[in-house]
Amino acid sequence: MPDKRRNYYLSAHTEINPRIMNETIQFNLNGESVRVTTDSDRLLLWVLRTDLGLTGTKYGCGEGICGACTVLINDEAVRSCITSLKEVENKKVVTIEGLAHNDKPNVLQQAFMDHDALQCGYCTPGMIMNATALLKHNPHPTREQIIAGMNDNLCRCGAHKRIMEAVETAAKETGGQ
Repeated sequence: MPDKRRNYYLSAHTEINPRIMNETIQFNLNGESVRVTTDSDRLLLWVLRTDLGLTGTKYGCGEGICGACTVLINDEAVRSCITSLKEVENKKVVTIEGLAHNDKPNVLQQAFMDHDALQCGYCTPGMIMNATALLKHNPHPTREQIIAGMNDNLCRCGAHKRIMEAVETAAKETGGQ
């Protein structure tokens, strides 16, 4: 998000409530330094979606079970629906919007498209973020390791076979990079 737009958005939409202990939390978001002043106990999911306008991260279950809200925090797949804003202070956060380079999908995103590894698409951002973390930690996973690594991300449409194929293709093409 361009600086002018982000600054306007934050100043226009970040509410300061005198009854709540507001704090300024700084973190790196998709390669840019971000400062948000709000209740630091707010969930990261809602700060990303409502305050910062990054709607690729989805609300699914609200309990950290389904994986639709997965983001990377310091290269680890984390459920943003159960992560408070204060937990990301001075950390590196990457959302689905941060994976593309120059508006071109990264290798994993392209593999998901090439394998039609989605149906309704709602789980796709979380799946891709989880797979990104998996490949960062294990650049050459076996099919069984991919299945185990993706097991906690749910797809209600049943695109799991194509999702596994997309992750395998991305691993072969990049070696996890």
